[in-house]
Amino acid sequence: MTSTHHILYDPEGRLTAELPPDRTVHEQVVRTALAWSSPLDVPAADVAAIGHLLAGAARVVADSVRLYADRLPEDDGRRLFAELILQEADGRLSQPCTSLNRVHNRARLIRALYERLDRLEAAVPVDESAAAAP
Repeated sequence: MTSTHHILYDPEGRLTAELPPDRTVHEQVVRTALAWSSPLDVPAADVAAIGHLLAGAARVVADSVRLYADRLPEDDGRRLFAELILQEADGRLSQPCTSLNRVHNRARLIRALYERLDRLEAAVPVDESAAAAP
């Protein structure tokens, strides 16, 4: 049996800028990950796989947060808070996901990023938010 895999290399983030985050899927993965209560419930390979999936989702949402935050004035508190959350996200995502605790942390990170995204979408004027969406 053969399979074909396509690897996307997108260092400039053009593909993710054109595609909105799939929030429904992300939230389902977050709920599933947070439902695991014991490391014995989840094989190590699954922990790594879900960690990668959550990292990808977090990066997509973080990119959207950046797009909206960049449209606010530099001295706007909402932008400053978004930048702090993005720094925290960068730090967490740079660590390998080797335990269930880290999977839970990544899931919570996605929730925090979506909360920030919702607030930023509400803060950016309608005409500018249309420009933010590709």
